[in-house]
Amino acid sequence: MLLPFVLLATGCTSHASRVEAARRDFYQGNFAQANERLIEAKAKRPREADVMALDQAILELLRGRPDQAETILREVRDRFDHFEQRDLGESALTWVTDDTRRAYEGEDYEKVLIRAFLAISDLMDDGDDAGAYAYQINEKQQQIIDAAAEPDGTNPKGDYTQIALGAYLYGLLRETTGTDYDDAERAYERVVEWEPEFAAGPIDLERARSGVHSAPGHGVVHVIALVGRGPYKVEADEVPTSQAMFVADRILSIIGKHSVTPTIAPIKVPAIRTPINPLDRLQIACDGRAIGQTLTITDVGLLARRQYQATLPLVVGKAVARRAVKKAALYATKSAMGTQGLGELAIDLVGIAWEATENADTRCWGLLPEKIQVLRFEMPVGRHELAMEPRLGASRVGQLETHSIEVMEGRDTFVLVHYPDTRRLGEVLTRVH
Repeated sequence: MLLPFVLLATGCTSHASRVEAARRDFYQGNFAQANERLIEAKAKRPREADVMALDQAILELLRGRPDQAETILREVRDRFDHFEQRDLGESALTWVTDDTRRAYEGEDYEKVLIRAFLAISDLMDDGDDAGAYAYQINEKQQQIIDAAAEPDGTNPKGDYTQIALGAYLYGLLRETTGTDYDDAERAYERVVEWEPEFAAGPIDLERARSGVHSAPGHGVVHVIALVGRGPYKVEADEVPTSQAMFVADRILSIIGKHSVTPTIAPIKVPAIRTPINPLDRLQIACDGRAIGQTLTITDVGLLARRQYQATLPLVVGKAVARRAVKKAALYATKSAMGTQGLGELAIDLVGIAWEATENADTRCWGLLPEKIQVLRFEMPVGRHELAMEPRLGASRVGQLETHSIEVMEGRDTFVLVHYPDTRRLGEVLTRVH
């Protein structure tokens, strides 16, 4: 009666291994090949289609197709919202297999960052919905926090950090109207509160209070930089919990009528890793004049790690409960069959194999940057040469690149670049609003 569950869970490779080639192609600049690999993998693994689509959205954005990226992100956003109404059949199956057997509904930080990249994608297109997307960033974060509140008043997600990117984008978009400075001021107040280390925050706030978007004959340039390779999931052994379960197994085997299947296979949980990146900012110049360095408005790696730490007890708790369900099922089988001796050993061997099939859920949005950085500055109307150079602290770590941009009076020129390492990857996207 237990064999079908064991067979159901066998033969599983990790999500990371299935997308490894696509991600390698992406970082080598082989976007077409990476996209083909993702399409093929999605067809084979429907439960992973949405998380692979998120990687496709980044790919499309950097290919210079922000409209396609926006469409993909919007579809995944809506499906993730729907998946929050968990399918009971899928949920039940995870108790006898593992979490990879349910449709992926996204980590909390991913749900928030979908809105962030919707706003960025729309900014690099027509910009009509960028303000609404920016507003949704913190709206979704607050919704996630509120939904986690327990009846006793505790909230495991209560310490989630509000990310300032949404308020920042909303503020600068309200500024561009030339009239909605009160809205911009309130948005920048949140930026200063939520990201006190963002050095431009007080400057932006003071500018909004003054009600001046830019000097006569000038426009504003916004550099949005996606810097470094971001967080991803790996499988980790929860050793202390596994050891405690092994001891409990032995005690229950001594005092019970039947043996309890020993915990041989360690309990596996996902863990967040962020690569050590060879750069941490860009040095920006315009027409040969030094402007400044990009500043972090959202540390994606830190955001993922903090949310992981907040939810780890819940993840471990479910993994332990899953083991308990399996052990109870095995124990009930022994009782029903009245097995002893070699019969119990045979069931224990099946149980050990069953538990060994568990996999941590390592599905994740794997092409995120480590940091989202910005720099705002004014320039006279006309064409200008924008120069970017990757830095690690004060050290130059890559080549200087220049790109021509257009500045229009009272308008905003947005420039999006991606530096996963010391070389730019993908197109330099520009848009004037």
